[in-house]
Amino acid sequence: MSDGFLSPVGLGEVESALYLHLLSAPRSTAAQLAVLDGSTAARIRPALGRLADAGLITRLTGSPVRYVASPPEAAVGSLASRRQQELEELRAHVRSLALRFQGADAGHPSELVELVEGREAQLNRVEQMQLGSAEEMQVIDCPPYFSSPTFNPIEFQLLRRGISCRVIYDSVSLEGRMPFVQDCIDAGEQARSLPAVRMKMLIADRRAAMIPLNFEATESMAALFVHPSPLLTALVTCFDLLWERATPLAVDKKGAAGGLAPADHELLSMLAVGMKDATITRALGITQRTMTRRVAHLMDALDAKTRFQAGLQAAKRGWL
Repeated sequence: MSDGFLSPVGLGEVESALYLHLLSAPRSTAAQLAVLDGSTAARIRPALGRLADAGLITRLTGSPVRYVASPPEAAVGSLASRRQQELEELRAHVRSLALRFQGADAGHPSELVELVEGREAQLNRVEQMQLGSAEEMQVIDCPPYFSSPTFNPIEFQLLRRGISCRVIYDSVSLEGRMPFVQDCIDAGEQARSLPAVRMKMLIADRRAAMIPLNFEATESMAALFVHPSPLLTALVTCFDLLWERATPLAVDKKGAAGGLAPADHELLSMLAVGMKDATITRALGITQRTMTRRVAHLMDALDAKTRFQAGLQAAKRGWL
């Protein structure tokens, strides 16, 4: 473990080293710890006090005073939770300040749209939008991605905070990502899909949006950050219209409407958004033969002769 591993919770290298010493040498005195640390008892006592205040060590009664380390997982976990709560309170305070002063500088019309250039600058702005959201994130998801398309810890944090996340997925982008998307849905994400939607977009609280400068580019080198304006209103309206047209991706684990098994409901949802057979078989981990058999079963249940008719019948019955 590296020096200063407690820095994320506000403690420095000295505190980190002393905590590790106490884990390997419990019931040590300040003098004994000073020898292990190559320091003096007088110099390390303030650090021991900070560790005790954080709940990471305990002072034992007696003379001389001895110290023991609290169990790492429980102690550090509790401290991290407290720090996380403090950060959440700070974010809430910052959001209230932003709301208070949002009208202080209305800005010139030329400042209503910013050009954000470079991958790092775009990634930082996206994270700021997500972490600063107070009510809702609206997302149109399609390539290219800043990093892994199956890794977005900030969204799970937002969902735990009760922030609504509505995501429209381009059906092609779902290939190989269905387990991740299902994890997002299970966490509370509202997910829908369209066969071809290349309008990558992020909207935070309907107060700011970010879109690529070029929707056709294979790599996003620049983006437009849109402040409150008629353009932002148009983007929000566009999202709402696409959302109404998109097909829900949610899978009811307890059983779908009409007595449909959850596995068949998942297959039906994938068919409805236009996913290709090869993509579906990889996502579900089944063979083409098994898929053909299950599709035939669904079409019989829906009294349909084509997949298109099956989709119409499923929609009428409320199965999607």
